[in-house]
Amino acid sequence: MTTFADTERPLDDAREIDAGSYRVTVAAGLRHQFARLIAEAAPAHHYAVVSDVAVAPHYGESLTLTLAAHAPVSLHLVPSGEAHKTRDTWARVTDGMLDAGCGRDTTVVALGGGVVGDLAGFVAATFMRGVPVVQCPTTLLAMIDASVGGKTGVDTAAGKNLVGAFHPPAAVLADVETIRTLPLAQRRSGLVEAIKHGVLADAAYFARLDADLPALLDAEPSATLDAVARSVEIKAEVVRADEREHGRRKTLNLGHTIGHALEHVSEYALLHGEAVAIGMVLEARIAERLGVAEAGTAQRIEAVLRRAGLPVARPRELPVDRVVDATRLDKKARGGRVEYALPARIGAMAGEASGWALPVDDQLVHEVLA
Repeated sequence: MTTFADTERPLDDAREIDAGSYRVTVAAGLRHQFARLIAEAAPAHHYAVVSDVAVAPHYGESLTLTLAAHAPVSLHLVPSGEAHKTRDTWARVTDGMLDAGCGRDTTVVALGGGVVGDLAGFVAATFMRGVPVVQCPTTLLAMIDASVGGKTGVDTAAGKNLVGAFHPPAAVLADVETIRTLPLAQRRSGLVEAIKHGVLADAAYFARLDADLPALLDAEPSATLDAVARSVEIKAEVVRADEREHGRRKTLNLGHTIGHALEHVSEYALLHGEAVAIGMVLEARIAERLGVAEAGTAQRIEAVLRRAGLPVARPRELPVDRVVDATRLDKKARGGRVEYALPARIGAMAGEASGWALPVDDQLVHEVLA
């Protein structure tokens, strides 16, 4: 178990990002200050810490012990993995909170990766018609993407994140040192969302990520801190401009329409980042075929992803027809047509005049997948 210090450890290079109604704090060693920062951001009569069985042995017991100095604490464990981000798990956590005596003066604390953050956020959004949540992401993917923006939800048999709510956190607290406990595949997966942010908003950041790949894959704290902070800045800026995803926020879905379909058809054997990596390359190819992206955009994205050790093509065992069918289940589909967030070039997205999302015929998606 990785313990939390009884006294706070000085932070050498903490970054604070304004995300609108809340702040995101990123630092190496921030976990040593979690209890105080949680209590300051969301005072409560009871803290319900939601974590999974992989993360809790590292940080769960220590966080509950330090939080107990502020209010009673209960720890609610869920199985690891996307397959358990379901309404059944949501029900078990909410029932467990009721059994623990949680009321409207409870704060939920999400301690874990993106699955825990989405699930715990949805629990907070619906428990007693809404209680505060503090996000404490422990994976690179969750720090860069899932914990920021206020989207919460669970998956259904029909598709991913089809039941959920917008419920912004009271705070996001990210300690980049926790990434050291992740397997290399998880680090690679997390980098995809950072690369996506470079593609959609910042060509210089895209180039810096490419140059820093060895350090990022080694979870070197300085490079990781810089990447997490810049990605959070990009996402927070987009979300502040369009919190409910009526316009510009749709650009954050780059790679996700095909990516979510690949996840679904693979029954989540593909990691989220792996599926989105493939989705980004294929959706950039679609953009080039439609004439909305500069030639070579897909090739540049593919080259960086390959250097990061990520997949860039549809796994042969996933049938093209099933993947295309799964894209129609996407929550962004409108009028029977699936809308895609497509790049114009590295650092900019297409489709501003049409609301930042473009309908794409299934035949073209089929051709690119094949």
